[in-house]
Amino acid sequence: MNLLLAEDDAILADALCEQMRASGFTVEHAPNGAVAQYLLAKQQFDVVVLDLGLPMVSGIDVLRQLRQTDASLPVLILTALDSLEDRVAGLNAGADDYLTKPFDFPELEARLRALLRRSRALKASTELGQLSMQRETRSAQVRGEMLELSPREFDLLDLLLTHQGRVITKEQINQAWSGDRAAPSAGDGGAATNAVEVYIHRLRRKLEGAQVAIRTVRGLGYLLELERA
Repeated sequence: MNLLLAEDDAILADALCEQMRASGFTVEHAPNGAVAQYLLAKQQFDVVVLDLGLPMVSGIDVLRQLRQTDASLPVLILTALDSLEDRVAGLNAGADDYLTKPFDFPELEARLRALLRRSRALKASTELGQLSMQRETRSAQVRGEMLELSPREFDLLDLLLTHQGRVITKEQINQAWSGDRAAPSAGDGGAATNAVEVYIHRLRRKLEGAQVAIRTVRGLGYLLELERA
């Protein structure tokens, strides 16, 4: 279990690294927000523990940037900021859990393992309405019938399901396609925009009967939701 700890308090960070490694985690430590961003871009992690009061780049900014490229990586905010406004801001920025200092390590470990369990369940399979997806086999079904999806269609559906009920932008879609050499990049302007619209149209047709809808949010992007009765 690869864990990123973004914490600028050296004494606390050393203690947490030691305890987490003793609990079976492989830990990378980022002493500031810039290092956290670098490690998130270069390495794969299973979970992140993030302080909000990081130097150079704030924890909120680290989290917001992460959510532009990865919506599913579990993030637990660990901070001394304990006001309602701080908790709401952290959760709205994309955090999965929020723990304030001081804290007991057994509670932190329990919360992390709960996040990992939920993350594994989400990655393995997702269902919404009559639509089901299995990420390991890159397959999806509507009412038990297999959908014929191109790689880009699957990646688009995966992104929509991961963000279900929330808006995704065309930029996020193009980033999800970034590993596909045939996909136009965000820098291609109109070509990239048109490609997104074409694939949204194709996916809508293939999801007929799934009791889900891809809704266009004008000026923002798209979201996947249950069809309204």
